[in-house]
Amino acid sequence: MSFKPRILIAEDESGIADTLQYVLKSDGFIPVWCATAEEAIAQFAQEPPALAILDVGLPDLNGFELFKRLQALNQSMGGPEVPMVFLTARSDEIDRVVGLELGADDYIAKPFSPRELVARVRTILRRSARNGAGASTTGAAPNHGIPHQIQGQTPPASSQAPALPFSLDNERMQIRYYGRLLELSRYEYGLLRLLVQRPGRVFTRDELLELVWDDSSDSFDRTVDAHIKTLRAKLKAIAPEVEPIRTLRGTGYALNEELPAKAS
Repeated sequence: MSFKPRILIAEDESGIADTLQYVLKSDGFIPVWCATAEEAIAQFAQEPPALAILDVGLPDLNGFELFKRLQALNQSMGGPEVPMVFLTARSDEIDRVVGLELGADDYIAKPFSPRELVARVRTILRRSARNGAGASTTGAAPNHGIPHQIQGQTPPASSQAPALPFSLDNERMQIRYYGRLLELSRYEYGLLRLLVQRPGRVFTRDELLELVWDDSSDSFDRTVDAHIKTLRAKLKAIAPEVEPIRTLRGTGYALNEELPAKAS
């Protein structure tokens, strides 16, 4: 009998929940529907799923808070990391940005295409399996968005001095900016680490998708843009007058090579 991944759904609207259950079940998954955050926490504690889909606007608890609680529960249980996806309204850009900033694997906008939803779920599960982060895999540590080798190029050695004013701690997967520790999601860490180790080097969106998200064919340019946006906000909070990440319109992003050694 083939393994069927369990997908936890936290959604209070029965119509949307029915659609989710139908498309997931039709594609070989086992959907587990919870109408409240409390039910989702109980189901997660009973058996962690392969992936969780969380509506932002649940009746008893904000979806972002549920995300944090499920993450903490996952860590306390000592199991592999469970990827999570937010359901958001198409017009709520702030929800999408906050969700990605928290460390969610993706977001799905309402109204959604069933085919796109299943494709994204499968992409995330494949990525998790490669990284050892999915509930169906064991024995490997997740790469947390650490960049892989660019075709035709050798990745910079971990001992290479990063661009000032950044300081990398690869063992702890931490980055300091002007001496202050940045609170980064795994994908923000992967993006910034790559840029910092190759100051001035222009990375296209396709390259960044391939290096950080692994599966460039099933990912989206706007995901890179959203993460760059949250990164810039965190860097600006420390040094408002400095613009460390340059945008090359129509091409991609690069780290500014001429950054002041000290923030004014």
